[in-house]
Amino acid sequence: MEATEMEVEEHPLPNSNSFKRFGLKNSIQTNFGDDYVFQIAPKDDWTLMAVSLSTNAAKLYSPSTGQYHGECKGHSATINHISFSGPSTPHVLHSCSSDGTIRAWDTRTFNQVSCISAGPSQEIFSFSFGGPGDNLVAAGCKSQILFWDWRNKKQVACLEDSHVEDVTQVHFVPDRQNKLLSASVDGLICIFETEGDINEDDHLESVINVGTSIGKVGFLGETYQKLWCLTHIETLSVWDWKDARIEANFQDARSLASDSWTLDHVDYFIDCHYSGKDERFWAIGGTNAGTLGYFPVNYKGVGAIGPPEAVFEGGHTGVVRSVLPISGMRGGHTPSQGVFGWTGGEDGRLCCWLSDESSEPNRSWISSELVMKSPKTRGRNRHHPY
Repeated sequence: MEATEMEVEEHPLPNSNSFKRFGLKNSIQTNFGDDYVFQIAPKDDWTLMAVSLSTNAAKLYSPSTGQYHGECKGHSATINHISFSGPSTPHVLHSCSSDGTIRAWDTRTFNQVSCISAGPSQEIFSFSFGGPGDNLVAAGCKSQILFWDWRNKKQVACLEDSHVEDVTQVHFVPDRQNKLLSASVDGLICIFETEGDINEDDHLESVINVGTSIGKVGFLGETYQKLWCLTHIETLSVWDWKDARIEANFQDARSLASDSWTLDHVDYFIDCHYSGKDERFWAIGGTNAGTLGYFPVNYKGVGAIGPPEAVFEGGHTGVVRSVLPISGMRGGHTPSQGVFGWTGGEDGRLCCWLSDESSEPNRSWISSELVMKSPKTRGRNRHHPY
């Protein structure tokens, strides 16, 4: 059985902080072995979410109910990144893997509909669709950035001199689809122009040296001119990517976050979230026991990481890998039963969190059924890109 609607009991918690605690609506065990969740990705209209697992498969669920829809299987190695297509092909899910392929899946039939291969000895860690004609797919591989025309699956460029280690992230810049940003274990972020015949001599526009292995990057600011960067040693920095200028640098981000609450030490950062509507920026930190906090980040002037504005506790029993906030999703929820979002982790669980504003702010919904055996100690580094 893929989804279980859970009965919850309310228990007071000893901490009396001012942050908002979110209630656990239900918990889905995605597998019954020692497998875990890597990433959760939403469909544009929020009617479906894809979940990549350490079984080399992607499962599909309803974000509003947790109902299981099906599974896309075909990769022979770790899935490193998943993303739905745009509005023109809303039913298509893309995934890339350490097996050296980018595959497309029809989420109505769960069948593979296309496959691009970087070669038998390659690994693909990230991909992005864009380009001046919106016809390119870029892939971050072992020290290379590859480009294909996704319409005919023909490779059109290979950039191999800009990075010397694994390229963990590639992103076409929002609203500037001719600009591509890449980030690598070598600590460099490169910005390329993708007009015309792409090559490094003519198309590498600027380089940012972060100085340590880069895990995840994203955009913020009214015109997406700024960039946030999380590294594999848990530092956080904010840059103006057009000027290659650093705006805030939090070398001790974990300590700053940990000092702002009374719960366990923040062991890692999962992601960052930017709200363009009110120009707010959060770093999402977690503990090895599975508690999460949304920590507001002030990156202007004297940088600061403030006390968490939301805490998610009682759902996970291990490291959390992915957070999908969907509080603005379309759905049939009543105001008292709105879903804030989903989280997935190394305990193999998907947890759905309520944003019920009527609940008491200093209490948490914890299910008595959530007690289970502790996950086995993992031998590999959580931050290894593959």
